[in-house]
Amino acid sequence: MVNIQAKTLSLGDIHRLFGFQRQYNSSFTPLLCLEPLSETEQHELGHIRNDFDNYLAEGKVSEGLVKALTIFPLMRLAGFYRSPVKISLEEDIADIDIQDEDTKITGRMDILAVNKSQLTTNNSYFWVLVIESKNSGVDVLEGLPQLLTYAYNSLKYQKSVWGLTTNGRSYQFIYILQGNPPVYQLLPELNLLESERAIQLLQVLKAIC
Repeated sequence: MVNIQAKTLSLGDIHRLFGFQRQYNSSFTPLLCLEPLSETEQHELGHIRNDFDNYLAEGKVSEGLVKALTIFPLMRLAGFYRSPVKISLEEDIADIDIQDEDTKITGRMDILAVNKSQLTTNNSYFWVLVIESKNSGVDVLEGLPQLLTYAYNSLKYQKSVWGLTTNGRSYQFIYILQGNPPVYQLLPELNLLESERAIQLLQVLKAIC
């Protein structure tokens, strides 16, 4: 059996191995109810944007700093640190066996948020959001193959899961649906450095949470 790391897979590999079909969705509102932000939330969001922009002005921001400067503060502000939602870091995925190809895929998720009050059909916690981060110099879609690989496991036990891939500046949300074949919808790309898009970014995170 051949062992493959998820991070080495291309999007073409993912389509072939898992049968994923891609769709485009031009709006978040059919899927989520986006509520207005309070003045306090907008103020905090401005701090997050300015902190990241200051680092970005000095050059490429590493993946670790992208998490520290943007993802973690945004998740806190959106409510992901409050019960019953819990987050875990660098979570190993269960090995994915591709029987027809005698292949096993392994990998490690950057960030996983689960709802500890909701169980899936195999009595594991419901996956709320899977996040794959990259450094600021990498195109945001570079994280998509890994993200889809990790999310594929959850589709065995729940009908859908949200995914997010980001380089700190750009945020690509993906709505991933169970099916034969499974489907992933690419939502409009959001940008932390653009005021209106940044507000929508936090609104989406709050709605998912």
